[in-house]
Amino acid sequence: MGEPKGAARKGVDTAVRLHLHPADGRHIVTLLRITAPGRGTVPIATSSCVCGRDRSAVGHAKVLALIEDHTTHRNLCPLRTASQEGRTAA
Repeated sequence: MGEPKGAARKGVDTAVRLHLHPADGRHIVTLLRITAPGRGTVPIATSSCVCGRDRSAVGHAKVLALIEDHTTHRNLCPLRTASQEGRTAA
C-alpha cells in the first residue's frame, strides 16, 4: 500500500490537459512552455500562438531570448490585441 501503481511506478510521464476554453468565453492565444529538468541539464522552450507563430529554443541564452521574444509577440499579436480591443469596448 502507498506504492505507485501502473504508469507512475514505471516512470512514465503523464500529460496534464489544459482547459483551453473556460466557461467565461476566454481562450488561450499564446503559450510559452519551458522545460528545465534540473541542474546540469539544458533547458528547452517553445513559444506558440494561434496566429501560426511556432518557435523553439535550446540552451540557457536562447531560451532567455525566446522568453523575451514571446513577451513582445504576446503584446503585439493582432489576434490578441483585437480581442483586448473588443473587451475594452464592452
